[in-house]
Amino acid sequence: MNGNKRAAPQPNQAPEGKPGRVRIEDVAAIAGVSMKTVSRVLNSEPNVSEQTRKLVEAAVEKLHYRPLPSARVLAGRRSYLVAMLFDNPSSNYLMEIELGVLDACQAQHYNLMLAPLVYDAADIVTKVESLVMQSQLDGVVLTPPLTDDSGLLERLVALGIPYSSISAKEQNRHVGVVVDEIGAVCALMAHLVELGHTRIAHIKGHAAHGASMWRLSGYREGLRRAGLRYDTSLVVDGEFSYESGYAGANALLKLPERPTAIFAANDDMAAGVICAVCEHGLSVPGDISVCGFDDTPIARQIYPPLTTIRQPTREMGRMAAQELLKEIRDMGSGGVVDVPYTLQVRRSTGSARR
Repeated sequence: MNGNKRAAPQPNQAPEGKPGRVRIEDVAAIAGVSMKTVSRVLNSEPNVSEQTRKLVEAAVEKLHYRPLPSARVLAGRRSYLVAMLFDNPSSNYLMEIELGVLDACQAQHYNLMLAPLVYDAADIVTKVESLVMQSQLDGVVLTPPLTDDSGLLERLVALGIPYSSISAKEQNRHVGVVVDEIGAVCALMAHLVELGHTRIAHIKGHAAHGASMWRLSGYREGLRRAGLRYDTSLVVDGEFSYESGYAGANALLKLPERPTAIFAANDDMAAGVICAVCEHGLSVPGDISVCGFDDTPIARQIYPPLTTIRQPTREMGRMAAQELLKEIRDMGSGGVVDVPYTLQVRRSTGSARR
């Protein structure tokens, strides 16, 4: 063993020749800037030149400096903690959103708390208020259907807690992300019509979700553009879960004249539809074409792989959190980001059987 070999410096270990923990003063000295400037860079605050930001980031990396959470709280009077509030049966969707929110939080040295809730519970507003007060949250990211709970939103405003909404039903929210879901579904319907489908069914999402309303509207508009009649017998309720997609498909397949294509309002339900179709001894897409919405991992994991609308859910989570952090730093600076969609055509859709 070589006795002269030195161990690599550990995070927040003082540079050689300086005892104790690496301090913000050390970073400032290496970068040649003030401690206030270092603090502003670490907190991703505006009005710092790109050259200065790079100098500070290089010094942080060289010294393996990591700010103490307690010191950041005292310096900025913030907890550097945000929460993601959710109640959604689609684990695939939530996982992607969560990863995106976490990406943004880690990039700006924030911690993330996950807070599962029951959207229709009588005490949901009280529970969120307790969570905010006990954890000293700086802000919250809201996912559907919590994005449209007027009582919850009013209480957050009253408490002065910034929030960012993902796919809110009322798309005039001042902070968050949205997708043109009506336009997206119209594109999906046009794809089915081009394949010769005229009897297209729809399995709706949960009634409390804004996405359900937009996707149903897109389905109806897509029919109208194709000159097809809206048939209520071809529209069944769902809950954005695999089980509800399976049940909805079974109901549709029992119709005297079954549909030739089924559009489920999300990928989890579409996976349930494919299972039900196969159990009836039918093939996808030979007998029935199936499509979904979201392009979560399950869309590529099932067979046949699913034709769907890709809304970049991880990116949506990241951008929603970024807008929230802007709002936390400077009230009024966060905004609503319009996220583009993409039609992903895969093997679950094909020409209508005559």
